[in-house]
Amino acid sequence: MDQKKESEKPDADILGDEDIDEDRGSSEGSDELSGRPRTIGEESDYQEETFTEEQEEEEEPVKKIPEDFFYDYNQVASAPFVSSDSGIPPNLLTIIYSFGYDSTKRNNLHLLDSQTIMYVAGNQLVFLDLKTAEQTYLRSSGGGGIGALAIHPDNTYFVVAEKGFYPSVVIYEYPSLKPYRILREGTDEAYAYASFNFNGLLLATVGSYPDYTLTIWNWKEEVPVLRTKAFSQDVFKVTFNPENEEQLTTAGSGHIKFWLMALTFTGLKLQGYLGRFGKTAVTDIEGYMELPDGKVLSGSEWGNLLLWEGGLIKVELCRHARRTCHIGPINQIMIDEGEVITVGDDGCIRIWDFETIDTADAIDESEMIEMEPINELRVGRNVKLYSMVKIFTPGNSIWYAQDSNGAIWRLDLSFSNITQDPQCLFSFHSGPIAAMTVSPFTYLMATTSKDCTVRIFDFAARIYLTQLSFRRGGTALIWAPRMVSHKGGLIVAGFEDGVVRLLELYDPTGVVMFSGRRRISAAQLQMTQVFKPHTEAVTALAYEQNGEVLATGSKDKTVFFFSVARAYEPIGFINVPGPVTQLVWTPKSHDVSFLMIICENGYILQVPVPQPRETEELPTYELKDLPIQCFHFMSIKSRILRDIEIENRRKKKEEKEKEKEERRKLRLQMMKQMQTGDEEEEEVLEEEEEEVEEEEPLPEIFIPPHPCPVLCGFYSAPGKFWISMGGYDSGFLYHCQFPNEQAKSMEEQQDEPFDFHFVENTDNNPIRVITFSLTKQMMFCGMQDGRIRVYILRDRSLKLTDMKNYWSYSIHDNDYGHIQALYPSYDDRFVLSAGGDGNIFVYNVLSQEEIEEGLRAVLPLPRVGIEPDKRIKDIEDPYAYSIEGARQKREYDQIMKEVEEIKTQKREKLKELREEFQKLLEKNAELPEHMQLHRHEFDVDSKVREETERTTVQQIKQVEKELAWEKEKHRIALVKLQQRFRDSLEFDTVIIHAIQTEHKISTYRLLKLSTKIGKAKRTSQTERRMSKFDWKEKEIPTKKESQKDAAQVISAADDIFMEKERKGRPRTLSEIMVENQINKLKKIILKAERAQHKILQRRKEWEELYKSKPEDDYEDPKDVQAIKEAQQNMGDFNLKTSPDYKIPEHMRINAAKKEEEIGILETMAHDKKFKMNKCIISLRDQKIAVIEEIQCLVQELKTIHLILPEAKHLPIPEVPQLYPEEVPERKFQYDEEILLAFKLDEERKAKEKEEEEKKQEGGDFFGAFAISKEPTPHKEGELGRRDSKVAKIPLVIVPEVQKTVDFPKVELTEVEIEILKREEIRNVYMQQHLIDRIKELILTFDAEFRLLRHQKLKLDIQMKLADLHHVTLFQEMLLLKNFEKQENILQERANSLDREEQDMKWRISENLSEMEERKSEITRLQDQEKALYAGFQATLGENNKFANFLMKVLKKNIKRVKKKEVEGEEDEDESSKEESDDESSLESGEDESESEDEAFDETMGLANCDPALYEMTIQLREKRLDMEEALTDEKKALDNLKKEYEAMSKKVKVVGSNLRTAEEALEAYQREKQQRLNELLVVVPLKLHQIECVELGEIPDDLSNALVFSNSSLQRLQERIVQLQEENFEQHELNKECRERRKKLIFEKREMAKKITMMKEMVSKLMIKKFGKEIDLEALQTLSVNKKLEELKIKKMKKEISNAKEIKNWEEKISQVRWDLMMKTKEHTKKLQQMNELCIEKRELENRLNALQRQQGNAFQGPRKADVVAREKISELIQIQADKILALKEEIAILRRKGGLILPPINSNH
Repeated sequence: MDQKKESEKPDADILGDEDIDEDRGSSEGSDELSGRPRTIGEESDYQEETFTEEQEEEEEPVKKIPEDFFYDYNQVASAPFVSSDSGIPPNLLTIIYSFGYDSTKRNNLHLLDSQTIMYVAGNQLVFLDLKTAEQTYLRSSGGGGIGALAIHPDNTYFVVAEKGFYPSVVIYEYPSLKPYRILREGTDEAYAYASFNFNGLLLATVGSYPDYTLTIWNWKEEVPVLRTKAFSQDVFKVTFNPENEEQLTTAGSGHIKFWLMALTFTGLKLQGYLGRFGKTAVTDIEGYMELPDGKVLSGSEWGNLLLWEGGLIKVELCRHARRTCHIGPINQIMIDEGEVITVGDDGCIRIWDFETIDTADAIDESEMIEMEPINELRVGRNVKLYSMVKIFTPGNSIWYAQDSNGAIWRLDLSFSNITQDPQCLFSFHSGPIAAMTVSPFTYLMATTSKDCTVRIFDFAARIYLTQLSFRRGGTALIWAPRMVSHKGGLIVAGFEDGVVRLLELYDPTGVVMFSGRRRISAAQLQMTQVFKPHTEAVTALAYEQNGEVLATGSKDKTVFFFSVARAYEPIGFINVPGPVTQLVWTPKSHDVSFLMIICENGYILQVPVPQPRETEELPTYELKDLPIQCFHFMSIKSRILRDIEIENRRKKKEEKEKEKEERRKLRLQMMKQMQTGDEEEEEVLEEEEEEVEEEEPLPEIFIPPHPCPVLCGFYSAPGKFWISMGGYDSGFLYHCQFPNEQAKSMEEQQDEPFDFHFVENTDNNPIRVITFSLTKQMMFCGMQDGRIRVYILRDRSLKLTDMKNYWSYSIHDNDYGHIQALYPSYDDRFVLSAGGDGNIFVYNVLSQEEIEEGLRAVLPLPRVGIEPDKRIKDIEDPYAYSIEGARQKREYDQIMKEVEEIKTQKREKLKELREEFQKLLEKNAELPEHMQLHRHEFDVDSKVREETERTTVQQIKQVEKELAWEKEKHRIALVKLQQRFRDSLEFDTVIIHAIQTEHKISTYRLLKLSTKIGKAKRTSQTERRMSKFDWKEKEIPTKKESQKDAAQVISAADDIFMEKERKGRPRTLSEIMVENQINKLKKIILKAERAQHKILQRRKEWEELYKSKPEDDYEDPKDVQAIKEAQQNMGDFNLKTSPDYKIPEHMRINAAKKEEEIGILETMAHDKKFKMNKCIISLRDQKIAVIEEIQCLVQELKTIHLILPEAKHLPIPEVPQLYPEEVPERKFQYDEEILLAFKLDEERKAKEKEEEEKKQEGGDFFGAFAISKEPTPHKEGELGRRDSKVAKIPLVIVPEVQKTVDFPKVELTEVEIEILKREEIRNVYMQQHLIDRIKELILTFDAEFRLLRHQKLKLDIQMKLADLHHVTLFQEMLLLKNFEKQENILQERANSLDREEQDMKWRISENLSEMEERKSEITRLQDQEKALYAGFQATLGENNKFANFLMKVLKKNIKRVKKKEVEGEEDEDESSKEESDDESSLESGEDESESEDEAFDETMGLANCDPALYEMTIQLREKRLDMEEALTDEKKALDNLKKEYEAMSKKVKVVGSNLRTAEEALEAYQREKQQRLNELLVVVPLKLHQIECVELGEIPDDLSNALVFSNSSLQRLQERIVQLQEENFEQHELNKECRERRKKLIFEKREMAKKITMMKEMVSKLMIKKFGKEIDLEALQTLSVNKKLEELKIKKMKKEISNAKEIKNWEEKISQVRWDLMMKTKEHTKKLQQMNELCIEKRELENRLNALQRQQGNAFQGPRKADVVAREKISELIQIQADKILALKEEIAILRRKGGLILPPINSNH
């Protein structure tokens, strides 16, 4: 496009800064008016900036941009910056390939066609051909980066929304890649997202920080339509609703917002409503989708789906058991082929049912719905999907996915048998590139990042070769020089856990491989050695110039040295004062080799090469005797800036002095010419001295409180170096030198650079990386903002004396794409850069020709003896010891070993002392008691014991404190276990034993009833899709209700209006007269209406009577319904397995109903189990009570046995035992004894385990045997626990009677003997009674036990049957769920077709009624025409000589202007083709008739004809023509209605056939579903007597042909035979009666017809007799007054009354205005007098002024300053008075005119 065309392009910058400020100000004003103060960060729900009609009128008319207009790409795209007059070519560096893309950028993968994808890489837009892997690049226009991309719906345009200062939006045409449109000033700094609407006419963009502006563009005209602030935080996405383009949605950090483009009275507005999260936690929303009905489906950070409706969360969707839909955020949601697709951060793609989501509704307070995906695809491990795209062509299921871990995937979502596995098309680094290195031998490069991989690329051939993965991310890389690895395949890599690995790259084709081992790749990377010198990330690696030493630096403030050999051996390390940034060895040109260590905190150290030494016996690797030179950078930037400011001020001052001297000379020269004195000259000099301005203070010296980071550096000469600083000190390169004298400590060292070099435009953009070409002619600089700057050093000196001209270009992202590494190739042909944006670019240096096609890197050959399959043991533990740590651990272990030996010696000594003390105690015990020493006398010092006890107590308390956390942790764990496993239990398993038998009975282990059963009951009806019968029943009452509501609303409005009419001021006499007249008219009309209503009611009754007359083929509906029910239900037992089985509507089942059946079954089973468990628990309680009573009875028996002689003792019954399984709840009851026993048990188990291990190792057989023979304390503890549990049962213990004391035997008397006999008899009886009571208790319990056990067995049978039925129901439910989706689709189709058929039938009926109306209208018009001709003949009379003439005049056809032509052409344009054909045919007919009448001339007969008759004929002709036109229109309308009727009839037939097809398909699907249900196996347990299918008296082996039928149904069938015979006889009798009754009714009908005929004749005779003719009695009855005339009279009376009132009001207003006029006249008369006085005062002042002027002398040539001031004041006063006079004159002139406007008086401020 040439310059001329470009200049003709209209300016599209509609809104500038002023407009934006004005709109913002107006919005603030609206907030102030609302009375609510705005807080900082508050987000208003409604803000907009729009363009009103007034603004559009004020602006100049905008020219439309031509459709074929294009910009020039070379003028739009950004270009490199080249210093002026430098001679540097603009194409110094040219991008040839990109290894990477911004995988973490949102929506950074787009598909333009089937083989081209587009993405952003740094500052470039990359087009990648999927077939050839070729790349095409498009530069950004502003050079500030690219913020967002968007594709037009037609794939003919794409949008590049950029970043920078007021960035542009460039729209390119595809595939030509020409800039088509440029949108400007849509945001302040960067665009975050852009998207087109459905038809591609509008474009929506949203900005990022700080403005977050949402703009709607008419992009083809480059005009913003609407603009507003989207939100106060980051906005991730904005889209149009595809179904409604006036709705938009934005989402982002902690919000979602719904927008509506509304047309208000001030213009088009953009209204936003913030989504309210309610009970749901606030979340960032990455992905969302608009549903067709206006709802929005969004994702969340925790992985669930949120359904929004009306700005609120309607429901939250999750998976079963409350699992999240995805693990992590949902990044994209879309709909494809009627299914919802979600893309998650977990690398999964899930397909969901759209209808389930669309119809989801909350059923409880949690607002969560559980559902499962239809299909699922897990792409792979370590995959984080960000977005997916595809070409929407029919049948295409291939998608391309953006992986935020740096990959691009090709996915097949067809989910069929031939579905392809996910294919990774391209794989790059994810996140910032941490390090890069280039081979010094060939075109190879190695890169690493925090994605834990090291990758090898051939940048000349532009291919990826191989990679090696690790557990930790890489941080540093270096390629070994030729003197280290002569084959050039050794790479050293440092990692963030402090590990350094040696990697060897080689060509695997040169290795001898055995067949079948593995596939040979393009290159092989193998680890050869690994060591860990550091504890934190390795940041720098460097080989000494001779290749003998490797140095590694780290964030742990250490530098480690290794001797380079076949295996690298550590030399030692030094500590440095800060984290290491860079390691630089002196070049070969220097005599002595030194290492420069650059630390991040401003320290630069220099150390010589350490000499290898023997380190095996050293306690540490630290090199303490290595000399270190230190340079501690001290900021001098403020001093430099101060010196520059002083120099600038000096130059300005010199310039001002020169100007002042010239000005003074010029003024003196002018004064000399004017011949003024010396006094004026002195005054001029004084004024010039006063003009000297005070200088501003110089900027203060500033030293940053925290040292600025040192980014990079290099040697310039021995002991001298250049460094680049970040932070405050950026903007300069500092030339430094290591000092000769060092301070006592590095912290006290303060050094300043001795020179500096100013670097343009780097004050906030420091240099991060500096490298040189091999010839040192070019210095490559990597900048903070992602730019590459190349300085041309013509003198090739590292002193940078020629560092002026440079070439600069923005390559990487300007925000986060800072250059991490920048290297030239080994031959300076290529340059490579790696940035923090994850991109690696390859550039060609000074490329005038294309690169050779066959140019490739040469892979190193494998070294001799390499083993490809050999695995080196890697250091994978991040907490593994470093080299120094391992050495320190070895020393520590040695020290601890020595300490333990000392402790062992001390323990032996203590043991000897204890033994000696024990011997002393034994000797003391052997002495006599009076000679023994007391125990406390052995204490040398009693305080020692007290101190020991006190220390013990403190230690116990300390241990309790230390174990408090563990105690609480275990307590909480116990509570959680109880909540998880026990709280959900209603009943645990309780096993009850019988007392005398071994029978058992157990409870059911019963869980609490799930809440899902209740939900299933509530949702079973809501989830079921309505059939056509349901919606018909539902639709009819709603229509009636809506009609009733409408009638009620209308009547209510009339009542309110009448009530307002009644209320008011008191009525006048005229109003009362009018009201009486109205009431009188209403009564007359009401009477006539009542008569009319009565007639209509009678007519309606007759019509209903005639309608109720049955036809000849009429059938009673009751009989029809009875026949239908009989056909469906009586005698027809079609099996469900039969192929012609038709499922009735009421018997159709779905998954929801089946779930409800399952819930009912589970509830019934639960209730029965619950009741049985209660019975068993009560039996257990009864057993406990029986045991307690037996224990009491046994105690009484023992008491009796003490009294009775042993000969009469009966055996004591055994007390029943309570087993532990009968009281399982006591397992959770514990005390200290149980806990101690448990501890002993655990210790015993541990001891046994140790002994068993020793035994396995070869221990003594006898020892092991002896241990196994020892009685284990485990069983004792167990028995003790059991006893303790049983002992906890409450027992009634009777105290034992003490044995009588033995006295000497004495002979008893007879009375005493008798008493003893009686006592013995009573005790014997009590003994037998107690034993019998114990037996009775046991027998009673066992009887109840047997009874309950029998009931339990019956219930077990029922429960087994219920379980079998539950399994069947569950299988049926699973099967029904598979059929549910398709069934719903078929049912919906049938319902829609049925609705359509009913609608068409209703329209046909409406059409028929309209046709009848048209026919009646045509008949009426024809009758009117006939009446017109008859009236005309009657008017002419007989024998009129002008009759023929006037008849011809009447029948003549004339052309008239049609009404349609007058009204406009719109109706004609909208009329159908058929109507136009009819009109054309009609007009042709009229033309023919006119041609026939051309011979007739009206003027020939006008001479003698009566003018009145002629005028009447003309009027009748007009009426006739009107009638004919109306008749023609009616006929046309009738023809159209007929055609419409025929079309609708055909359509009804088609719809009916489609409906039948749909119903048949639904029925077939129901039959298929029933067949699949029939295939399920159902278990029916039968007893032998129930099997009646026998063959030859035996049960057949195969019962597959047998039918399971209930006895009751069989009995009903047998009884039905007898019932049918009886019914048949009754129907015969009823038929006879009906025949006789029919004959009788026919006879009565004939008689009634004769009677009606006679009555009609009689009525006709009476009418003729009374009225003279037959008249319409109905019209006579409804005759009333002329309603229209009466209404006009009433209207006239009301108008007269209102006019009288209005006249009265106007008279009052006139009198008031006259009074006001009189008062204003008086007021203005006073003002005239005041004006006269002012005029006189003015004249006097003028006279005084003239007199003063005359009195002044001529002493002074010029005016004095006081006179000038006085004169100005007087002139101002005169001007004010003149203005007052003019104002008064104008007011007087206005008041003289009638109705003049009165202005307020003028206030003057003196």
